[in-house]
Amino acid sequence: MAESNFKLKQIGVVMLGVGELARSVAFYRDTLGLGFKGQSEGFAFLDGGGVMLCLSEPLAKFSSQMVGATEVVFSVEDVRKAHQELVARGVQFTHEPGTVTGPMWAANFQDPDGHKLSVFGPETTT
Repeated sequence: MAESNFKLKQIGVVMLGVGELARSVAFYRDTLGLGFKGQSEGFAFLDGGGVMLCLSEPLAKFSSQMVGATEVVFSVEDVRKAHQELVARGVQFTHEPGTVTGPMWAANFQDPDGHKLSVFGPETTT
């Protein structure tokens, strides 16, 4: 068998199974502020800053378990500020801002279907 130089180099789409597409679109677009790119039957696409986030009702429907050991991490410039902004928009955090490693902090929350999400970056930019 000949050796190949083929490599997977980039994640283009992260797909999450969701129970109610409209509810999840509102959360990711309106609450979190991701840019809405489009929608088709059972699917919605949002701009994840270099990675497309796809919300999928069919994925949830055909999966035996919707939520697993997966976490979508949003890079931010100021974890405390991101936390304050999201709390003001009604997001309930499961873990308040705290140090993860060195100068990097994180705060954790969930989407309406229970998917684990977090904001990650420096504590503050002041």
